[in-house]
Amino acid sequence: MVTQGRLFSLLITLVLCSSGASAGVAETLDAGAVFGGQSTQANETSASIVNLSELPSIVEVYTATWCSNCVDVEHALDDVEANVSMQQYHIHRSISEVQDPFGTDVIDKRFHDRYGRWSPPAVVFNGTTMVKGSVAQTDSLQQDFTTIVQQPLLLGNGSSTFGWTPISDSQGTVTWSLDVDMAQFGEGTLSAYLWVVEGSAYFEEGSNGLGDYPHIVRDIIHLSNETQGSMSVDLPAAFDGDDLSVHLVYQFNPLIPEELIADESTDPETVPFLSSISTLAMIGVAVAVRRS
Repeated sequence: MVTQGRLFSLLITLVLCSSGASAGVAETLDAGAVFGGQSTQANETSASIVNLSELPSIVEVYTATWCSNCVDVEHALDDVEANVSMQQYHIHRSISEVQDPFGTDVIDKRFHDRYGRWSPPAVVFNGTTMVKGSVAQTDSLQQDFTTIVQQPLLLGNGSSTFGWTPISDSQGTVTWSLDVDMAQFGEGTLSAYLWVVEGSAYFEEGSNGLGDYPHIVRDIIHLSNETQGSMSVDLPAAFDGDDLSVHLVYQFNPLIPEELIADESTDPETVPFLSSISTLAMIGVAVAVRRS
């Protein structure tokens, strides 16, 4: 017999899955550009310098191990990545999550704070364009994603330098230097981060049947608001295996006017999500009353 708690959990999953299958129109964001993507394996010493025009597109994928629609989105992105320069970063749902072991509340909160609170799947390209859901707007998701990825960030002339020296299995030193025209970003803060990514992890209980889950963001470490520096960092443990990699990512945070911050709590974009949860809460109460 299904318990009340288990029934309520299943209802939440069904609502989140169904909402994630809705619109797939590309939306322009004002969260600020995310760029970079130079990387190396965490256990290898590496140094590189790349022209800004040659950096890969940064593709943040909001996903979950129970999300069947996410599988279609991720497979489409894999097809696109075979032909264009891009880096996938999979951010797993964590807040109030009971079925996915890969996310953290801190990383989940960062995604929601920057892009709004949405259910998986959602894909953000270079911090500037979002696609929610898994419904293609053209002949295929591959075509949709290719069109977006091929839109350049236009960072201008300049370069990014990245160095990594492992100290132990759980520590290393990162160095970075960014040559970029800061005037193009407007008012705000440009920060350097080290993203720690697990190549793949196996989770048999994942109900979307994927089994091996790739590109998992295990940690996002703030380095500095300076365009150059050096820092020793601690690395998280891998879920399984020994396939952590480290990625230099820059993130611009625009200055938000105080009046917008005051209105954030009533943002209409968040109402559908809250409405669904409220509906489920009422269903849960009704079930409990009926069984009592």
